[in-house]
Amino acid sequence: MMPNIDPKTLKTMMARMGIKSREIPAIRVVIEGSEKDIVIENPQVMSIEAQGNLSFQISGNVTEREKQQQVEISEDDVKTVREQTGSDEQSARKALEETNGDIAEAIIRIKGE
Repeated sequence: MMPNIDPKTLKTMMARMGIKSREIPAIRVVIEGSEKDIVIENPQVMSIEAQGNLSFQISGNVTEREKQQQVEISEDDVKTVREQTGSDEQSARKALEETNGDIAEAIIRIKGE
């Protein structure tokens, strides 16, 4: 920012120029991307409105995490795994989730236990 200007003076100057800012209490900020998510823990979030545009300034502890692909498990898939392995519905569904919906791999995993 500008050196040697106290925050109150800066806020007054911004208000005269039609710029409004306010702090937003936040616990965590997550920016969802197509391949990765950016997670900001203990954030300081400021919203700034100027000339009809709203923008946000965010600072904090930044980490990235890979996207977890969610696979839809159909009832037919669960039924097939149950019939082939003789397992209960919960075990069949868990095996399908762990194998990202791969029926053959789920059957092998259950039979291998």
